[in-house]
Amino acid sequence: MSVSASHFEQLFEHNDDPWAFRTRWYEKRKRDLLLASLPRQYYNRVFEPACANGELSAALAERCESLLCQDLNATAVQLARERLRPWHNARVEQGCLPGDWPAGEFELIVLSEIGYYLDPGQWLEVLERAAASLTPDGALLLCHWLHPIDGCPQTGHQVHALLAERMPLYRNLRHEEADFLLEYWCVQPSGIDLDEPCL
Repeated sequence: MSVSASHFEQLFEHNDDPWAFRTRWYEKRKRDLLLASLPRQYYNRVFEPACANGELSAALAERCESLLCQDLNATAVQLARERLRPWHNARVEQGCLPGDWPAGEFELIVLSEIGYYLDPGQWLEVLERAAASLTPDGALLLCHWLHPIDGCPQTGHQVHALLAERMPLYRNLRHEEADFLLEYWCVQPSGIDLDEPCL
């Protein structure tokens, strides 16, 4: 992680929701758009690093069999564990990417608001590990703020451009607004699966 752990410690020191995920309409609307962009109703195994206090995690837990969340900050991990207490299919671990990448394969990896905290080399390693961890029908979902952030080595556009340039994946969706960019990338070209059972 290029941005120091102390930066996030300061953010969570006096505020359990430093980005106002629970209260800002912008965050709720963005979260709803992110969830609506998932073409499948249900996933088997999902990984969400940089889960913060678990607001998005709670929504993802309802869409999967197993959810693994991760965050660098110990306070965020405790907050996310508390938020996810009702969902027995979810667990939260403390870890720092790219080094603490989890074992196993995932049908969905959600990389939301994380890429610009890493320098391009670290971010590329995260993308490579993510692509290598996807199941044959797996996908990456990326969402990032597009305005410059003080102290961050990349912008949201740079984060998404590196994936487009370097990863052998197929873009299934791209939604860009003035403030954020949302993309869904698949291992295989995708469309509606008419044989998928309705849950």
